[in-house]
Amino acid sequence: MLERKRRKDRTEITFVLPADTPPGPVSVVGDFNDWKPGVHELRPRKDGSRAVTVALPGERTHVFRYLAAGDYWFDDESADGHDGTNSRLHT
Repeated sequence: MLERKRRKDRTEITFVLPADTPPGPVSVVGDFNDWKPGVHELRPRKDGSRAVTVALPGERTHVFRYLAAGDYWFDDESADGHDGTNSRLHT
C-alpha cells in the first residue's frame, strides 16, 4: 500500500507492507535511491505493519520494486501502474 502526502515542492510517499508478508527484512528500491538495497528498509509501525517514507520531487514518474530476503523481488499492487518489471509511481 502507498500513502501520499503532498507538500509544496515534494511528495512524501510511505511504502507500507504487512508485518510478516514476506518474512524478514524488506527494502524499497528504485530510481530514487539508485536501486541500492537497504537504503530505504521498511521498519515496524505501532499498528503491526512495516513502512518507510521517502520524499520525492513532484511532477515526476518513478519506478520501484521491493526486495526481500533471499533475493525475492516483488511489485506493489497499489502502484499507479506497472511497466512489466517495475511498479510505477506518479508524484
